Amino acid sequence: MKTLEIACFNFESAILASSAGADRIEFCNNYKVGGVTPTENEIEIIKNKISIPIFVMIRPRAGNFIYTEKEFDRMKFEIEFCKSHKIDGVVFGMLEDNFSIDFEKTKYLTEIAKPMSVTFHRAFDLVQNPFHELEKLISIGVDRILTSGLSDNAFDGGSFIKRFIDESGGLIKIVVGGGVRSSNLKIISELTNANEFHSSALINNSDLADENEIKIMKEILKNLI
Repeated sequence: MKTLEIACFNFESAILASSAGADRIEFCNNYKVGGVTPTENEIEIIKNKISIPIFVMIRPRAGNFIYTEKEFDRMKFEIEFCKSHKIDGVVFGMLEDNFSIDFEKTKYLTEIAKPMSVTFHRAFDLVQNPFHELEKLISIGVDRILTSGLSDNAFDGGSFIKRFIDESGGLIKIVVGGGVRSSNLKIISELTNANEFHSSALINNSDLADENEIKIMKEILKNLI
């Protein structure tokens, strides 16, 4: 079964995505900066409004993924908050100055997040040695990596994504993201042989997920099974 995750930057998008048949929501704020953590109140409300799995973005600010101790403490608090409110998963990523994954902090957050699912987000696309970093995340126990294959979009990074999937040996799930839309979903699926896809489903410069776009993507994935 191929899975469609919709990145939602507001309540309305989450409701639309759920009704249109999305399999999972990544809930965050501020599309223009690639998503930051929603407020605690927003997390509580969305948990009560939709029944499909919700993964919450844990990102204290826009910009790079090298965080101060104060920012790291905030991330810990937000993960514990999500856990206490029975959120299904969290999404985060942390790097060192040399663009390697911050192993110790990622391991710590992954451990306190369990049993929630953990996704390492597209900070992964900035690493210098992706196959070594892939092994790191597997050893930590991260459940998923969201990636565009080290490229600006998943189509251009398709060959790398397929290599990640092959190299992972099923020990971690690879979620394909970055410009995924109904117009290219089939070819990206064929290029990568992936089972999980991530899209904001935003079209026509709207800040709302497009219900019809989600339905079309779901139908495409259904026919690829």
